[in-house]
Amino acid sequence: MPGIVLIGAGNVGTHLGQRLHTCGIPIKQVYSRQLSKAQKLARQIDAQAINRWPELDPNADLYILAVSDDAIAEVAHQMYAQLPPNALVVHTSGATPSRVLQCFQRHGVFYPLQTFSVDRRVDFSLIPICVSASQSEDEAFLEKIGQTISSKVYPINDEKRAVLHVAAVFANNFANHCFQISYEVLENEQLPFDLLLPLIQETARKITNQRPANMQTGPAIRGDTDSIQRHLTYLKNTNNPYQEIYRQLSKSIRPSLELED
Repeated sequence: MPGIVLIGAGNVGTHLGQRLHTCGIPIKQVYSRQLSKAQKLARQIDAQAINRWPELDPNADLYILAVSDDAIAEVAHQMYAQLPPNALVVHTSGATPSRVLQCFQRHGVFYPLQTFSVDRRVDFSLIPICVSASQSEDEAFLEKIGQTISSKVYPINDEKRAVLHVAAVFANNFANHCFQISYEVLENEQLPFDLLLPLIQETARKITNQRPANMQTGPAIRGDTDSIQRHLTYLKNTNNPYQEIYRQLSKSIRPSLELED
């Protein structure tokens, strides 16, 4: 089995390290600037915890950078001084091009497409793993590792992965922000957010086997401008900052809507 060094012990690094370990892929080291974080994860996956670059094992088969996007280039630069020329280094970002690692001849991406929180369990076997590499044999190697931890592995180049990340922001980040808006609207009226949970859950279930456009409901798709105007008036009268978001989303659903300012 390949020996892996995991750089980062945050949300992605923790889940990925645990899954690799569970599936029998040895993690040699866990690096984190905070040694306590590296130690916490390392204890769970039988790895060595380090927080200094000179301690980096130069003989691993794969180095996975599970760090924030804005830290990838700096971390790669630090690693470059410690690793042999033939080291294979990948990052786990959906948005960052693989060329940020081009100081290494062998570089690529190992991107688990999911939102992670350290304290929440996920079914990793269902998480899409998107891989790419500068050399075809390395891409095949990444695919093999991906297939060990997930049933869904996709070779996807930088350009397609960037598009995928745009779609993921709409599906996850923006959708979650809409949940927060709903939470605030209800909280303002002392109503529990739990009232919306069955609706949110059923919406998520529907899109597993239907095209989202075919299941769109609500006043905008119906052209119910009276209801929309009442909603906009409520948001305006309560000094809610989300009136314009409501307006723009309604127009996005049905561009022909004619709404008052």
